[in-house]
Amino acid sequence: MTPRYQPPDASLAPRYTGIRTFARAPHVPENLDQVDVAVVGVPFDTATTMRPGARFGPAAIRDASLLLRPWHPQQQVNVFDALSIVDRGDLQVTPGNSEKTTAQIAAQLEPVIRAGVTPLVLGGDHSVVLGELRAHAAVHGPVGLVLLDAHADTWEDYYGERYFHGTPFKRALEEGLLDPHRSLLAGMRGSLYAASDLDEPRSWGFEIVPCEELRTWTPDHYAQRVRERLGDGPAYLSFDIDALDPAFAPGTGTPEVAGLLIHEAIAFLRALKPIRFTGYDIVEVAPAYDSAGQTTALAAASLGYEMLALTALARG
Repeated sequence: MTPRYQPPDASLAPRYTGIRTFARAPHVPENLDQVDVAVVGVPFDTATTMRPGARFGPAAIRDASLLLRPWHPQQQVNVFDALSIVDRGDLQVTPGNSEKTTAQIAAQLEPVIRAGVTPLVLGGDHSVVLGELRAHAAVHGPVGLVLLDAHADTWEDYYGERYFHGTPFKRALEEGLLDPHRSLLAGMRGSLYAASDLDEPRSWGFEIVPCEELRTWTPDHYAQRVRERLGDGPAYLSFDIDALDPAFAPGTGTPEVAGLLIHEAIAFLRALKPIRFTGYDIVEVAPAYDSAGQTTALAAASLGYEMLALTALARG
């Protein structure tokens, strides 16, 4: 049966026409009937600590996603035939107020998840994930977190404030939104304030894999470790674009050298089939620092496509 919502045929209308939605999916801001996946933008970056601009990430990712096509050769699935996909537009946020925005995200996203729809969230800085996790946990209970990121984002606070893009998983742990013993955080690199920055979250139960170690793993080994950590419970996947080396993703707020190459990151994601995630996000795309060729946004759009393919395979 043909899905209710699909991108238009690019052979009938040029890709650069029409309003910008992710993968040219129909813009359906309200209805959730017969929807499998809803793409949602969260244009918020007040919680960034270095270079701002991720509030424009959702628009940049959508713009770079116009070339995505239905057939995924490596995963052997027609993504747009397998899934009914809509772009719901952007959630309401409150610039300058991270705590209020977190509550807004949770309130707006929870009905989507309760309807059985898998959300793909386009950030926004990484603080937005706390609102997402509140919504997922309200429906599914505590989730196992699969994170690809240059930073563990488990710090206590910044400048005495507890809601920043480096603190969401500490807050999520305190709120009981995720299970650290079912979570694998990978890609961490760069200088730290102290050894305790990673040792402390390990003591809480998180498995943390530095980027240097991750790059010695095959995709199959990575997927096996993820499955072992997740077990049978609900799982959530978060991808911070700074997991990639800044040669491939310069458009981000806190870049760290010696990161993943784009083909490595894609291979890790592809290996995660057929895990069924309750949702995904791609965060920290700051287009003001991107290359003229939209390198970062293009990478983010491609990663989003891989997440759609995982969903298609898991639902199939």
